[in-house]
Amino acid sequence: MNFIPATQPSADSQSLVYWFLFYEEQLLMETGTSDPRLVLLDKNLPVNFKVTSLQYLGSLDDKPCYTALLSGTANIPKNMSFIRVRDLYDKFPEDLFWLIGRAFHITVWDRRTLYCGSCGAPTENMTRVRAKVCPKCRQLIFPRISPAIIVAIFREGKILLARNRNLPADLFTVIAGFVEPGETLEECLQREVREEVGIAVKNIRYFSSQPWPFPDSLMVAFTAEYAGGDIQVDGEEIIEADWFSADNLPKVPGKVSVARKLIDWYQDQYRTCGGKE
Repeated sequence: MNFIPATQPSADSQSLVYWFLFYEEQLLMETGTSDPRLVLLDKNLPVNFKVTSLQYLGSLDDKPCYTALLSGTANIPKNMSFIRVRDLYDKFPEDLFWLIGRAFHITVWDRRTLYCGSCGAPTENMTRVRAKVCPKCRQLIFPRISPAIIVAIFREGKILLARNRNLPADLFTVIAGFVEPGETLEECLQREVREEVGIAVKNIRYFSSQPWPFPDSLMVAFTAEYAGGDIQVDGEEIIEADWFSADNLPKVPGKVSVARKLIDWYQDQYRTCGGKE
């Protein structure tokens, strides 16, 4: 898969294009075959497809890509159906899932910024960058990206995993939280860990980053070591937390997420060093 992002199609763009067509939080896909596929149609959509929030994404394998919202689910061809975007998680190749996520993120942003938040005038798309401009007050409106930290914490060969009230009852994951104004990423990490599970950490190290389009996050992943305190969950967001060994993990997130990549990395490290930090 070769995706090249862009804001405007080239002059010689092809007639067949990939369409990322969303209704609420569902993506329209071709389902007439054994595996769902992206919708590939003429760049002039059939009249029964009523779309809004149209945005050009770039090209996928030399074919243009557009994302848009559908006004309804009526008159959809029999070989197509809607699939909830979150249900595609961990079921598609990573690069394709993140392209779908990019399309979803941009479509949500477009729908929410039809009008200027300062003066109320209709906004206009810019051509050279992914942004909008208000023709009246000239305010620039870029896609919203909300930075958040996510951290794997280790203590004596074990990893701290927690159960969030909003996740399935048997699912445990690492600690995460949004960055607040005036915070560095490291300060956010220390605050979130202290607020959610009541402990202190040290030796904070960057791990990787990952976009997360539900709705508009950029997850910045770290590892850290336990520095002190007893686990005390906040009872509001986190309702259970404990230290787990690599050979006795509970149910954890799917492999696409950076949370799982942190957990898998911990397991590899644990096996490599024989259970020692």
